Amino acid sequence: MYIENVKSPKDIKSLGIEQLNTLSKEIRKALIVRLSKCGGHVGPNLGMVEATIAMHYVFNSPIDKIVFDVSHQCYTHKMLTGRAEAYLDLTHYGDVSGYTNPEESEHDFFNIGHTSTSVSLACGLAKARDLKGETGNIIAVIGDGSLSGGEAFEGLSNAGTLNSNMIIVVNDNEMSIAENHGGLYENLAQLRQTNGTTECNFFKSLSLDYRFLADGNNISELIKIFHEVKDCSKPTVVHICTQKGKGLSYAEENREKYHFSGPFDIATGKGKHDNSEVENYNTITGKIVIETAANNPRFVAITSGTPGVFGLNSSQRQALGSQFIDVGIAEEHAVAVASGLASAGCRPLWAVYSSFIQRTYDQMSQDLCINNNPAVICVFAASVYGMNDVTHLGIFDIPLLGNIPNLVYLAPTCKEEYIAMLNWAVDQQKHPVAIRVPAHVTASDVLFTDNDYSNLNRYQKVETGERIAIIALGSFYSLGRKTAVEIERRTGIHPTLINPRYISGLDSNMLNEIKSSHDIIVTLEDGILDGGFGEKIARFYGNSNIRTLCYGIRKEFIDRYNVNELLKENRLTPEQITEDIEQLL
Repeated sequence: MYIENVKSPKDIKSLGIEQLNTLSKEIRKALIVRLSKCGGHVGPNLGMVEATIAMHYVFNSPIDKIVFDVSHQCYTHKMLTGRAEAYLDLTHYGDVSGYTNPEESEHDFFNIGHTSTSVSLACGLAKARDLKGETGNIIAVIGDGSLSGGEAFEGLSNAGTLNSNMIIVVNDNEMSIAENHGGLYENLAQLRQTNGTTECNFFKSLSLDYRFLADGNNISELIKIFHEVKDCSKPTVVHICTQKGKGLSYAEENREKYHFSGPFDIATGKGKHDNSEVENYNTITGKIVIETAANNPRFVAITSGTPGVFGLNSSQRQALGSQFIDVGIAEEHAVAVASGLASAGCRPLWAVYSSFIQRTYDQMSQDLCINNNPAVICVFAASVYGMNDVTHLGIFDIPLLGNIPNLVYLAPTCKEEYIAMLNWAVDQQKHPVAIRVPAHVTASDVLFTDNDYSNLNRYQKVETGERIAIIALGSFYSLGRKTAVEIERRTGIHPTLINPRYISGLDSNMLNEIKSSHDIIVTLEDGILDGGFGEKIARFYGNSNIRTLCYGIRKEFIDRYNVNELLKENRLTPEQITEDIEQLL
């Protein structure tokens, strides 16, 4: 095998075309085996094997710097830059992350996992190179789906003003995570149909030179075109057409499903831990969307390039017609569109992952909340139980969203409460409302579920006790329940248990009410502590004799963590919390 002898990109430069083709087969086979065992981004990586080999064959990394957009297609790059063992040896699968990481290799320049960023990052590298009087090629790799993000346009537009070397490899597989949406893709289709010769050329309009390659999985042709643009003196786009999921028939046919996958059976493609029949908040939301759209022609569901968040398949999305909008990977635009729809009397619902709503603070504040337009936002994977890669953490949303004026941010504890809150949010017309979707589908464990949340910031006292009050927010309500049981078992004190429901406001009446009969207040939140919900409670009691213990996650970037270990490190177990309370008592 060739791949076993590749310790750096230099080791492939002496290989002939046939040997490189053999290498690509070895890499693709290794990728499929590893992906089938531990999951990952299937389609993006299988489609980029040949292009990555060709780039490392022609360019001289790390002097020539390759920046991958999203970097979820970097597995072949890692195999060619000294990390092949992590893809060939089961015992080393955990050695590398799913994204580029400068801590792993000098060939990685950014730890990045969000989209539409590579051209902008590469512009910075190119400018730095020129300012320092250095040489070398700067290569940005970006997929056609990522072009729908606003930062991609900003980067391309700025790149057009650079009067020096920069190469932008546009990997066009006619797909984002799902299908592409936006007028730009009509031009990409024209370019494909005319072999890059149509006069209408998006890239040329931005003062970029342009090259086209119809077969982006042909190593020989890739090497040829990369040699042609190497050391170019003007920013140049190399537009290549690749097959997403290449080498796995079912991944080629169902490109949305196999964009990312958990472990699967290689022969059939069936997931080894298939939970498709298990109810989850995505499918619960999808059912509500279908029902609401049928009853209200002004209702519109919005996604920003992640339609799976609604739990709706392609046919269901098509059936919704004009009541389903995919704006592409453009979260900022999604917020503004939702605000515009709401201001005109429509009922928009935008569903987004917590990690990605971080991109929208200005639009949330300026476009939506200053105008107090009643759009609805469902925030998914906002939890330590969500995605755990450092680039996709979902634990920063409470400080971000909970402090924007006019926004009502709700934290349901269970399925029934989520459905009630979502139905109310869509029906009401006074406030922009965000809902922090729970981590796990559980049945109701509260006294009752309201159908009307218009009387803002009214907490729910689930159990009345003495001396100790536990205010347990959203997904951590169950932790609060277990902690209450542990406290009573070890101290004999029956704690008060409160479901606060509202992240964005304080129930001053209830908080004042429990002052007279309680000494200790415990807050629990499934997110970082700094700027979070617990600090609001602690500030409220700051000038009193009440002792406030705030529990959550310390502020840091954490990568591929074990949830149970993380909870213990942050003293987020019933036993640890009870120990702390016992010391105070």
